[in-house]
Amino acid sequence: IIRSIITLKLLMFQRTGAVIAAPTTSLPEIIGKDRNWDYRYCWIRDGSMIIDLFARMGHARTSLRYINFILNRMLVKDYNISVMYGINGEENLEEKILDHLDGYEGSRPVRIGNAAYKQQQNDVYGQLIETIYTSFVVDFRNDLLLNEEIWTMVRSLAKMVEAIWREPDCGIWERRGPMQHFVHSKMMSWVAMDRAAKIAQFIGKTQYIPKYLKVAGEIKEDILKNGWDDELKSFVMYYGGKELDASNLLMLHYGFLDKNDPRMISTVRNTHKELTKDGFVLRYKAADEFGVPRNAFIVCTFWMINALYLTGHEQQAREMLEKIVSCTNRFGLFSEDIETDTGRLTGNFPQGYSHLAFIQTI
Repeated sequence: IIRSIITLKLLMFQRTGAVIAAPTTSLPEIIGKDRNWDYRYCWIRDGSMIIDLFARMGHARTSLRYINFILNRMLVKDYNISVMYGINGEENLEEKILDHLDGYEGSRPVRIGNAAYKQQQNDVYGQLIETIYTSFVVDFRNDLLLNEEIWTMVRSLAKMVEAIWREPDCGIWERRGPMQHFVHSKMMSWVAMDRAAKIAQFIGKTQYIPKYLKVAGEIKEDILKNGWDDELKSFVMYYGGKELDASNLLMLHYGFLDKNDPRMISTVRNTHKELTKDGFVLRYKAADEFGVPRNAFIVCTFWMINALYLTGHEQQAREMLEKIVSCTNRFGLFSEDIETDTGRLTGNFPQGYSHLAFIQTI
C-alpha cells in the first residue's frame, strides 16, 4: 500500500497540481497489436479519483493544488472544462504516429498525444464534483473552507450536467466509434447532482438543493428505466445494448444503489460470469473499433473484488485479490492490463488507476 501511495504521488506534477495517468506512452495493451496510447496527461477522471483518495488520507494541500489547477483551466474558458490536459494546462494534445519507431516488441503504431482530448465524456463532471465534495465535506481533518470561486466552479459544473446529461458521449472507455448513452456516464451525472446538493447543504447554499436533487432524481429514474435489461437481469453498457460493462460495478462505490438491491446483486453476479477470465476482469467483451479485447483491465479486477465483497461473496473476493496481487512486479507495481493466461503485465506502466483501485480495495 505504501509503495502504491508513493507511486501515485510520483504521478503528481508539484508545480501545477496536475496528475498524470501513467508516465509512459505506447506500451501496448496487447503485445504486437495497436491498442497503444499516450498516457502522460492529466485526465479529469483519473486525476480526480486519485486526488479523492488523497483527500480521504488527509492530504489537504495536495487536494487543493489539484482543484486549483482545474479551476484555473476553467477560468480561462468561461468555466468549461476539457476531458484532459497537459501537465502545464495544455489543451491541444494532438495525436501523432511516429512511423520510424517499431514499438515495444513490434507493437505499432507508437503514438504521442491523445485524440481523446477532443471527445465528449459526460462522466468527468461527476468525478470532479465528487472529489470537491470529499475534499471539503467528507475530510473534516482539513481546515480549508469552500470559497466562492470553488462554489462557482461547482455551480458551473452542475449547470453543465443539467444541460448535457441526456446527450450521448464516448464514455469512460473513450470509445472511438459512434457515441452512445453510456450507463456509467449517466450514473456519474447523477453523482454530480447528488454531491452538488450535498455541498450546497454543507456551505448553506440551501436554495440550490431542491433543483439539484430534482435533476438527480430525473437522471436516476432514466437509468433505472433505460439502463436496466430485464432479460439479462443486469445493467448494460449503454441504452438499448446487450453488452455488459465492468464500470457499472462502480454503482456500489458511489452509492447509486444499495448493496442489497436485487438489481445490484444480479448485475455483480452476471458481470462476474460474463467478464471474468481466469480470475481477471475485462472491461467489456464484444469487439470495439480495434477488434475483440483480449487482456483484462487491472482496475476492473479490483472493482469486481470490491463488488463481490460488498454483496456477500467474501471468500471469492479474497481469492481474486490474492491472485491479482501475486501478479505485481518485484517492486509491487501494476501496469494497466494483464494477460489472463500468463499473468504478464501489459499496457502503460505504472498505471495510476491500478494503484488507486488496489488501495481502495485493501
